[in-house]
Amino acid sequence: MNLRDITERRALIVAEMRAITTQPAGTAGDLSAEQATRFDTLKADLEGVEKSLGRQKVLDDAERRMQGTQLAGSGDDHLDEAMRGFSLRKAICSMIPDIAPQVDSGRERELSQELARRAGRPFQGIAIPMSIFHKRLEQRVVTGAGEGANIIATDMRGDQYIDMLRAKMVTRRLGARVLSGLVGNVDIPKLNTGTTAAWIADNAALTPGDPDLTKVQMTPKHAGMITEYSRNTLLQSSPDIEQLLRGDFAAGLAGGLDRVAINGGGANEPSGVLQSGLNVTTSMGAAPTWAEVLTLIELVETANAEGSAFVTSAGVVRLLRSTLRAASTDSRMIMEAPNELAGYPLASTQNVPLTLGSPAEGDPLIFGNWSDVLIGFWSELDILVNPYESTAYSKGNVQIRAMMTADVAIRHAGSFAACTNLTP
Repeated sequence: MNLRDITERRALIVAEMRAITTQPAGTAGDLSAEQATRFDTLKADLEGVEKSLGRQKVLDDAERRMQGTQLAGSGDDHLDEAMRGFSLRKAICSMIPDIAPQVDSGRERELSQELARRAGRPFQGIAIPMSIFHKRLEQRVVTGAGEGANIIATDMRGDQYIDMLRAKMVTRRLGARVLSGLVGNVDIPKLNTGTTAAWIADNAALTPGDPDLTKVQMTPKHAGMITEYSRNTLLQSSPDIEQLLRGDFAAGLAGGLDRVAINGGGANEPSGVLQSGLNVTTSMGAAPTWAEVLTLIELVETANAEGSAFVTSAGVVRLLRSTLRAASTDSRMIMEAPNELAGYPLASTQNVPLTLGSPAEGDPLIFGNWSDVLIGFWSELDILVNPYESTAYSKGNVQIRAMMTADVAIRHAGSFAACTNLTP
């Protein structure tokens, strides 16, 4: 059984238990002996279903993470092992003339040269392996002051660094496929229309039906960010400073990639799920219904796809959790449990567009098979340091530019359906 079947089984059990308790047939408003026995049986069944539901959620989550792993890597276990010890701080310091002699960055330079050689192109600055960003750590910083602050030493707690609030990246967590180490443009063959079987009379001829082949194309597109760091930050060798640098770059680039994977508009940026020609309905508006949620699932299944999860905004989550499935006959909300809708996982993120604009303005509710999202990387992260930028130079700081080359493609537009005019 899948998660949806188990959830429906749980709903049926709860409904029967509620029906028994609302119509007691015993004395003094209590349950009859037969009703009590049936209720206890249902209670035991419910406990078993809850355990099955928990196990199935663990398995489904593990399978989505497996789908989100990289489909191609360096192919060199020794290089991958060496990359895990790559220091982003040392790599940046190696490009600052007056700081480079104070930092041992020979290992990072050698690894960067190897990355450039394997990529088959020179880098503007130093090549940074994307693998160092795969596990981002959250940290915070604590400072204090008081009447005796001038005579009390201040401890710099880099391990307590407070990061800004950022939108969650959900596409890769839900199973998007990642292609790494790409070199040229990528064409992936796709069977658009297959042949169909036909029943014929004895000694009759079959009608030829050739398959219709097309392709999914991916081409390099560039994204970047410019930031500024102080000399003290780069000179400190604390592991916490290394994680601070990694977290800042990783979150910035990951958020930008997640946004275009959901609603990229093409041209300079990739085209995302909402621009792929998916099934769209605009019948919900400010009053979503349980039937319309099930319609999204139906649209995907009618296209012979199997959806894996919903994605939407926090505002839509609030709307779904505060709207009854059927106002006159059902006391359950459309969305009953956190992070779950109609038996499927639901992820909310501010990377979805909050106003889609014409022809329908509102927040989207997207359902689909997120393993049909392809994310391709052409190069490792390219970082270039400019210690002479006028504003940063006057403060003794360093300006850093990070560039990423990637693209997003949708394997099957029919694998997704969305309501685009929810107005929370």
